[in-house]
Amino acid sequence: MTLRAAVEVRRGTFVLDAQLDVDDGEVVAVLGPNGAGKTTLLAALAGLVALDDGMVVLDDAVLEDPVRGVRVSAARRPVGTVFQDGRLFPHLTALENVAFGLRARGVSREDARAQAHSWLDRVGAADVEDHKPDALSGGEAQRVALARVLAPGPRLLLLDEPLSAVDAGARAALRREIARQLRDTAGPRVLVTHDAVDAMALADRLAILEHGRIVQEGTPADVRRRPRSRFAAELVGVNLFRGRARAGVIELDGGGELVAAEAPGGDVFSVVHPHAVALHRHEPEGTPRNAWRSRVESVELVGDRARVQIQGPVPLVAEVTVAAVDELHLSDGGEVWATVKATEVSVYDA
Repeated sequence: MTLRAAVEVRRGTFVLDAQLDVDDGEVVAVLGPNGAGKTTLLAALAGLVALDDGMVVLDDAVLEDPVRGVRVSAARRPVGTVFQDGRLFPHLTALENVAFGLRARGVSREDARAQAHSWLDRVGAADVEDHKPDALSGGEAQRVALARVLAPGPRLLLLDEPLSAVDAGARAALRREIARQLRDTAGPRVLVTHDAVDAMALADRLAILEHGRIVQEGTPADVRRRPRSRFAAELVGVNLFRGRARAGVIELDGGGELVAAEAPGGDVFSVVHPHAVALHRHEPEGTPRNAWRSRVESVELVGDRARVQIQGPVPLVAEVTVAAVDELHLSDGGEVWATVKATEVSVYDA
């Protein structure tokens, strides 16, 4: 089973124009800033939003083609969607919610309940099968929603921010459960999320959507190594610059220069990992090839590390130890020197 989709949807001045191909057994995570068109893309695949142009083909069956006048309704598409709020029926128990989709497809009441119980057990929610949605935690509700969608055996599975309404304590466990179910589910799977951790943990491939266009696709490792937009760089936590290289010196579009050990000529992207940025309270000795007098803008603690926002000729995020924050009094702000070895600057064609 494969998904081949070319989706064009126009809403006023906003145009979603994205092509997405997903193979059988593959999980593609669509990421992008707010307003990029992620939810609209998912709704178009589900049949909840009509295409203005393009085509949606699932395993050689055309679900939508405006030119030929083909449009299979959302109710008739072999598509299951897990929404961020679960959308469980409030008057039904967890078991009845899962059985509902099976009954709608002609399964007998007894068999539907038996299959629903089995699916709730598979997703770790059998102990709440008699509870109604208002008695469920966020994590429990999403497990029930996942079981409800998977029970009828959809050929295409869509997940719209499935972890966003779940508290931090339950998030990791539910992420592991979703990953397990995705491994065991056939067909193409599309995940929409704004969370890099969810995308990296669940997806085989990332599609970065910005301003209604997919601007980059690749494995998580590919995007981490060579991001092609500021959003993608922030997503994977690196410093990204664009500029023009000549003889190992990159003149940055935003001003300033970077020196790289190896740099092709012409328009390039350059990446500096935050852990490659060294901070000093005084001008460093020697002749570091990249050194800038800068100021500390902010310090954010992340576990046993700290991300330090530096403002200067070349704005940077540095990652240092908590001990370094104390030793250099970085929380007090003020002037610092930032240095980066030329060998730590990764450069590739723009």
